Amino acid sequence: MAKSSDYRLGEFEFPRGWFMVGESVEATATPRAMRYFGQDLVMYRGESGAPYVVEAYCPHMGAHLAKNTTSYIVRDGQQIQGDSIRCPFHGWQFGPDGKCKNIPYSDFVPKAANLKTFPVVERAGTIWMWYDPEGLEPNFDLPDFGGHYDAPGWVNWKIDYMGDLDIHPIEVVDNMADYGHFVPIHGAKDFVYFANEFKEHVVHQYYAAGHRTLTLNPEDVLTLDTWYTGPSILQSEMEGTFNSFIMITHTPIEDGKIRVWHGLMVQVNDGSAPITDELRAGALEYQEGSRLAFAQDVEIWQNKRACLNPMVVPNDGPYGKVRIWYRQFYNPRAKAPESHKRTNGMHVTLDKRNSTAAA
Repeated sequence: MAKSSDYRLGEFEFPRGWFMVGESVEATATPRAMRYFGQDLVMYRGESGAPYVVEAYCPHMGAHLAKNTTSYIVRDGQQIQGDSIRCPFHGWQFGPDGKCKNIPYSDFVPKAANLKTFPVVERAGTIWMWYDPEGLEPNFDLPDFGGHYDAPGWVNWKIDYMGDLDIHPIEVVDNMADYGHFVPIHGAKDFVYFANEFKEHVVHQYYAAGHRTLTLNPEDVLTLDTWYTGPSILQSEMEGTFNSFIMITHTPIEDGKIRVWHGLMVQVNDGSAPITDELRAGALEYQEGSRLAFAQDVEIWQNKRACLNPMVVPNDGPYGKVRIWYRQFYNPRAKAPESHKRTNGMHVTLDKRNSTAAA
């Protein structure tokens, strides 16, 4: 299992950015144990409805805040009070800011009695936390996923859990430059255009090609604008048989191990008519086709060795630029402009729109 240091990414083990940590239904008044970024964490939903993510262990004597069923605090349903969480061991109460608010048997509360907390946003049926090795506040927003969730005429995604993979996330992000894999892995044909554009913390992949299964007519062309916002959130607007919006995301569990999810929203009408059960079923079938296509990537990742130095040929996409772009999230934020200077701009790998190709 290759680690960040093996790829020489930078100073940090884990990247800076927004990361999915679960579906909305997983955040409840019963604290949920999680492990991401090599840390044990706890997610819970306060009485206000807001979700929270905090470190797992009480600073008092190290009890896990979620792994308990026998404490009377838990059995009496008193672990979540307002938006605060109580330790099942001694009942210390911590507010949403992580500070200890109350010790049942003491008027004295140590100033150091704090839980580490993380910025959390709930959006489009999913829960996201901000992780930054420097402990800084977010410097870019969580995407709104095209504004399609709950939008008229659109069928919301269901989230597909794709597995926990023993692979470094850089191997996933490499796909942004990987022009050559689309034909053997995804069934693309008759490529028209492939290019990448780098814009600071965002990288786009512009794609136009036919497809063996996702188009109804042989002459149809799938047109995609696919982009990463930060190191982990891939989104894609796809024009084809249906207009659709893809989300693929991964979150580090350990250095060299990630959890991966997929979702697809589908536009089934213009929003002026109800969405019938038949249309909804068709959208979910379309999502399943997208999931199966992504599963082809996952199978490769599950069975490949680490690619520390790609053996690039001239007609490959710009793997080097993607990796330079990606390194900005593993180094102090102050160094990001150096990466931007080396990558910002357009790189065209293939352009047959005028019967010419550019490398």
